[in-house]
Amino acid sequence: MKRSDDYSESLVVHFRRAEVLRREALELAAIDLNERQLFDLELLLNRGFYPLSGYLNRAEYDSVLSNLSLPDGTTWPMPICLDVTEQVAASVSAGQRIVLNDQEGFLLAILTISDIWKPDKKLEATAVYGTDDAQLHPGVHQLYHQVNDWYIGGMIEGVALPVHYDFLQLRLTPTETVRRFTMNGWRRILGFHTEEYLHCAHREMLMDTAKSVGAAIFLQPVVGLDHPGDVDFYTHIRCYQLFTQKFPPNMIMMGLSPYASRKAGPRDALLQAIMRRNFGCSHFVVAPDHADPFAHINGPDSLFYEKGAAQQLVAEHSTSTGIEMVPQVEYSYRKDTAKYFPSASFVDDESKELITSAELQKKIVNNQEIPEYFTWPDIVKELQYAFPPRAKQGFTVFMTGLSGSGKSTIAKVLLVKFMEMRDRPVTLLDGDIVRQNLSSELTFSREHRDLNVTRIGFVASEITKNGGIALCAPIAPYDEPRQANRSLISRYGGYIEVYVATPLEVCEQRDRKGLYAKARSGKVKGVTGITDPYIPPSKPDITIDTSLITPMEAVQEILIYLQQQGYLE
Repeated sequence: MKRSDDYSESLVVHFRRAEVLRREALELAAIDLNERQLFDLELLLNRGFYPLSGYLNRAEYDSVLSNLSLPDGTTWPMPICLDVTEQVAASVSAGQRIVLNDQEGFLLAILTISDIWKPDKKLEATAVYGTDDAQLHPGVHQLYHQVNDWYIGGMIEGVALPVHYDFLQLRLTPTETVRRFTMNGWRRILGFHTEEYLHCAHREMLMDTAKSVGAAIFLQPVVGLDHPGDVDFYTHIRCYQLFTQKFPPNMIMMGLSPYASRKAGPRDALLQAIMRRNFGCSHFVVAPDHADPFAHINGPDSLFYEKGAAQQLVAEHSTSTGIEMVPQVEYSYRKDTAKYFPSASFVDDESKELITSAELQKKIVNNQEIPEYFTWPDIVKELQYAFPPRAKQGFTVFMTGLSGSGKSTIAKVLLVKFMEMRDRPVTLLDGDIVRQNLSSELTFSREHRDLNVTRIGFVASEITKNGGIALCAPIAPYDEPRQANRSLISRYGGYIEVYVATPLEVCEQRDRKGLYAKARSGKVKGVTGITDPYIPPSKPDITIDTSLITPMEAVQEILIYLQQQGYLE
């Protein structure tokens, strides 16, 4: 049973014990943890995941999936296990001690293994996410597609917490947080976990909610998996810091928490409630769409979980968790009184204006005026830094199609046109150029094709993030890496997918490289369209057939689209 009944007991050992562990670690096998695993380990070590004192063993894992609790009845909603590859699982055994390092190889903890097993991921997905369909839920997709298919459970001894270099004054452990609450004279604390941009409506909601329960406010935004390379993260935190300045003195405090959200709806919300309790909160604000993977995308009709399900589950377990659920109330601006009120209190829709974080971001990107009742000028300034107008953003034009379809020619013409504009730096990532300089060791297997495309996507994301234009022209025959690139690059700027849908027979007639002829004669394999499949994009932004139009006409079509979307002035 990996529990500790002493709340104050840290899993980071005394420095004398740490010296012993460091010497022992020199002789032990080691695992370098990925970013998601580091988040879990930090919350284990700092007691954000109290009462766990390590990774769940097999019996605890099964109990959590089936009963939302550990075997002794303690409420616990989510599996916290160390996932490893089959190769690592085969190289260790129960009772063995292994080293857990960060991504640079620095020692963080030593794990004493109790169990090693291969979980039934479909069973886990159904229990945690409510579905085993990876097409329906991104959390299930991530669970199925992570390389590590084996789990390890066991007790851990911490040598050091993971090192951070940003916002150090905000990275408080539970013990440090509670100490500050005590210094402020706070006994009732309302925890607020958020990933949104906060504006005036949030302030009024939090003020009224805190007053209704007689509590101070602990704003605890989460350090997510996009950090540290995401400019958006730093903008979030700077905006939160400014947001806390809009409250009366000694009413609100802010701290950061590392957390790899599973977007598992009710179960995720319940785990977050337990974490807030461990950080000293007596109450926790839960939104109707809390931890829903599709919240804030297309409104309530897009939600995966039933609206209010997270609130219900957290409320049902309030006695066992020791934290009271407080429902998050939506606030709207009343034009005739120039004040904010709960949206449900409005008799009609004509007198109210509902303001959302998504709408705020959209106004910033489209360079629209932001009224002062919407949010504060200093927060607008921070948002404008992270989200410049589209005409100032970087973007990627990603062209996909068969060999000989005209992708490279279009890309080269686009390169010249953008160079003429001298508006942004532009880089051409043609398929052949990338193969020669970035992926020369790769074959043409499906795995290596996908890796080549995601490498192109990574380089394009860096160009886009830094305000440049990336022109990509690989074959990219499979949809999954194309969608991965869209997801990655869209975080930093524009992503325009162009499907060069020139028919195969036309491409064969061109056959400048002689690939199709060799494939037809059986001399070579791995030629897309002949011996390997090409899966067309399901929803490309632009579709072009170069058997019907010239390269210049194709380029003109792309430029018109970019201008319509606001990327070109």
